[in-house]
Amino acid sequence: MSQSPILRRCVSCKKVLDRKLLLKVTKDFQNGVVLSEGMGRSAYLCPTESCFEEALKRKRLQKALRCEIQSSVFNMLQKQLNTCIDSDTEA
Repeated sequence: MSQSPILRRCVSCKKVLDRKLLLKVTKDFQNGVVLSEGMGRSAYLCPTESCFEEALKRKRLQKALRCEIQSSVFNMLQKQLNTCIDSDTEA
């Protein structure tokens, strides 16, 4: 019996995809805003430059998580995005 994928919606382009394909940003109750871990309110983002730029410009992550997000979180997200893009181009 195979498990069906857990679907989540990108806050930027609104596409519904398997959550394993998306970048996760979580408002954690202990550590603030964290990437790819933690429990709490989460937002998902496609690992594309266009979705990242749109989310940054229109404050999609702040609205989805209902909090302010430090620029350091966006810098870490940008690095993670670059890693995803680099691994896709190598494959």
